[in-house]
Amino acid sequence: MIETTAIVGAGYMGGGIAQVLALAGRRVVLADANAELAAAGRDRIVREAEGHARRRIVPADAPGVIAERVTAAPSIEEAVADVDFIEEAVPEVPEIKRETLARIGASARADALIGTNTSTISIGSLAGAVDRPERFLGVHFSNPAPFVPGVEVIPHQRTDASAVDRVVEMLAECGKVGVPIADVTGFVLNRLQYALFGEAARLVEEGVASPEAIDLIARTTFGFRLPFFGPFAIADIAGLDVYDFCYRSLGAAYPDRFSAPDVLREKVESGELGMKSGRGFLATAPESAPELAAYRDQAYAALSALLHRLGDPPVTY
Repeated sequence: MIETTAIVGAGYMGGGIAQVLALAGRRVVLADANAELAAAGRDRIVREAEGHARRRIVPADAPGVIAERVTAAPSIEEAVADVDFIEEAVPEVPEIKRETLARIGASARADALIGTNTSTISIGSLAGAVDRPERFLGVHFSNPAPFVPGVEVIPHQRTDASAVDRVVEMLAECGKVGVPIADVTGFVLNRLQYALFGEAARLVEEGVASPEAIDLIARTTFGFRLPFFGPFAIADIAGLDVYDFCYRSLGAAYPDRFSAPDVLREKVESGELGMKSGRGFLATAPESAPELAAYRDQAYAALSALLHRLGDPPVTY
């Protein structure tokens, strides 16, 4: 079991991860480029927890728990010297990450697991900086770490399988959903996120809609479904033959940007049309439709009520 941890990088992401681990019962040592930055980072996350507690989005005792369980270290080497798990969360600059990971690997226990919170850098490209790279993997939290549940867990070719299992188990104990994926640049989250942003930017460039209109459409239509159903579940429910037809329409209008993925065409050609046929990317049976519709309607109604209570987000266009 992972009981003691260190976070190297006391900024916003590192501090958020420290909060997650501390509130899940872990001891956390926080480090940065110097002792002053580490101490300032620790003080900041306690103040943040006080604000969260006042808004009742964390338990009332969270600030005290974090203050008691998180300590600031004089140096990176002292922070990582005797812990079970280390998460590197320094700026997204390969040279800085490699230098920091080398220091971590040289000072950590031989059995300590080492994670990096990189958003897009291939884990394999960083692994050479780490002593005993079989214990090294990507552990990519999303911002804000205390409140976003999903965490990408990314082994490189030499990562020991047990390291993945131990990290996923630790994340589950922290109330997070650790999802193992393959090591490619951008991973899953950012490949999807930046693909969406790229098409949104093109719509603005083409004069189709304003940024405000696009944001409004995204969060009140397909984005409204995403807390409950991922893209493959949504496609299966709609029908893969419908998706294939829509790709053909989009491809005719925008041949440089849209073409049906081979895997979609193969499923349609084999009669795997989604829920209507009992097999698509998922295997949801047609007779499950009433139960699925009931869940969907209840979920969407609950989300609508929550959004109505919160009001519009305080952004200005």
